[in-house]
Amino acid sequence: MRKIAVIGGDGTGPEVVKEGLKVLAAVSKIHGFKYEIIDYDLGGARYLKTKELAPDSVLKELEKMDAIFLGAIGHPDVKPGILEQGILLKLRFSLDQYINLRPVKLYNADFCPLKDKKPEDIDFVVVRENSEGLYKGLGEFQKKGAKDEVAIQISHNTRKGVERCIRYAFEYTKKRNKNKKLTLCGKTNVLTFAWDLWQRTFNEVAKEYKDITTDYAHVDATTMWFVKNPEWFDVIVTDNMFGDIITDLGAMIQGGMGIAAGGNINPEGVSMFEPIGGSAPKYTGKNVINPLAAICAVAMMLENLGEEKAAKQVEDAVIKIVKTKLKSLAAGKMGYSTTEVGDLVVKNLY
Repeated sequence: MRKIAVIGGDGTGPEVVKEGLKVLAAVSKIHGFKYEIIDYDLGGARYLKTKELAPDSVLKELEKMDAIFLGAIGHPDVKPGILEQGILLKLRFSLDQYINLRPVKLYNADFCPLKDKKPEDIDFVVVRENSEGLYKGLGEFQKKGAKDEVAIQISHNTRKGVERCIRYAFEYTKKRNKNKKLTLCGKTNVLTFAWDLWQRTFNEVAKEYKDITTDYAHVDATTMWFVKNPEWFDVIVTDNMFGDIITDLGAMIQGGMGIAAGGNINPEGVSMFEPIGGSAPKYTGKNVINPLAAICAVAMMLENLGEEKAAKQVEDAVIKIVKTKLKSLAAGKMGYSTTEVGDLVVKNLY
């Protein structure tokens, strides 16, 4: 019996999670695997009531789960940074989810903003280091509030952290077995300390993977090529901040945030899966938000749990309705409500 922690969170998070769990229930019956759902009340609403973010007692419980399914964290009445630092980053760092995995895959060319690009042109994966870099939260103010104030933000990179991320990316490229090409995305010409470490480590690990073709691209060039030649990419590995930026661009070229799912992966521990679009508070309670990103997150979770056939069945159902049913992937423009889209995915499982 697998234990799955569910954090609905804020805004539209609980709405899309509900549809993801609907699909999970249906596909589990088809494939005969059992699971138990444990709900956790974490998010802005709880923080406003109790001033609690992610208590250590909850973190200890989450360590014992087989997976975590997250809806969204973000509340308009909470100052930016509090929930992100106190919940999202705390979960990732405490559970050592050192890989952020973001598939970028176009299901329907009609929803792509790029001219003449087809599904076969946009099918790559970003492997983002998820526990170090600028998001480590290291730095200081000097003379805060003065005219000559200085703010220092440190990008903290360790050989261990960089190497395990790069090794994961090589192994993923090998397992993916598409073009067997891994691109290092960085900024070696300016960020000469951090990216010297990344480049040296990448080159050394590459010697162990003779069957993998490697190349390098500056992060600014990567964003250009996402738009001009996305077909050049197979797997990309990068640091925490660059990965955060380029995966949002990736979401847009695959059709928008409504279809973009991600995984926070600890290959040796518990991983967390989520739609990456945020809490979208303006759509809360209107039954118009697109739940497909959350449903795709369920597919990623199933694959991580070893249920590859079930994962593929969910993705195939999503692809079918994106190609044949939906008018748009944007909230309120799909031609169906949130719950109806969930029902369509369930129907197309069979």
